[in-house]
Amino acid sequence: MSTDKRDGEDTRRNERLALIALAGMALGWGYNWVVMKSVLAYVGPFDFSALRTLLGAVALLGVLLVLRKPMHLRAWPRVLLLGILQTGAFSALIQLALLNGGAGKTSILVYTMPFWVIPMAWLAFGERIRGWQWLALLLAAVGLVLILEPWNMHADFSSELLAVGAGLCWALATIVAKWIKRDHPMDALPLTAWQMLFGALSLCLAAWVVPEKPIDPTPYFYGALFYNAVIATALAWFLWLFALQHLTAGVASMSSLGVPVVGVLAGWLQLGEQPGVLELAGMLLIAVALVVVSLRR
Repeated sequence: MSTDKRDGEDTRRNERLALIALAGMALGWGYNWVVMKSVLAYVGPFDFSALRTLLGAVALLGVLLVLRKPMHLRAWPRVLLLGILQTGAFSALIQLALLNGGAGKTSILVYTMPFWVIPMAWLAFGERIRGWQWLALLLAAVGLVLILEPWNMHADFSSELLAVGAGLCWALATIVAKWIKRDHPMDALPLTAWQMLFGALSLCLAAWVVPEKPIDPTPYFYGALFYNAVIATALAWFLWLFALQHLTAGVASMSSLGVPVVGVLAGWLQLGEQPGVLELAGMLLIAVALVVVSLRR
């Protein structure tokens, strides 16, 4: 067998493995919305956010040691800001939203992040908003209005606003990450691990200050912690980075659409969260807008 043919087969095999990795990542992250919702019966939102992110940071730092990746930290004030936004505020707002909001709807609203990034990147870095992005923003805006139904102040309206706020924090963190990458290039895995550690420490401080109900140490509580630290953090990030090595960024970014889809389906099947007509229409519009953004990318 010639070297070129063998290299071609290796490339195709790695691409197939990368697609399988993306599917596993989408399942791991998508189902976690149900896990994060269900575990709140046994623990307060700040306590669980602090515990899951701290364990997740330790798991990622362990992955760095196993892979013998450099752990040198540069521009730590910016990484600290990234951690407070990406891990601290983002995680806390998600858990607070899930207290009274549905897992599927929350996942969709959080994934409005790309639409906040577009105007932020225009203001921060002068990145022009192009034709397809205008269409995506319009579709997402209409979908967001249909889900929120601001004309009908329903019981979970505040939870929906918290979920949107989480998406905004995620978008701000994306801008900070681009700021770090522009001036102080870092590999994705160590940057993720350090920012998660900083964010987890800020959540530990919040959990210490904010009074919450005592933790009920049930098997589900420990299982949820294990799932978040090992499957939804260490394993999912490893699968994501493996896929990025063997697929184009555009193909990999399309896979992220599977996360809220899995979240909606899991919430529907396991928690009985059947969306209404307007909610379903809004979710579909946001999903279409995410496809438009990913295809353009």
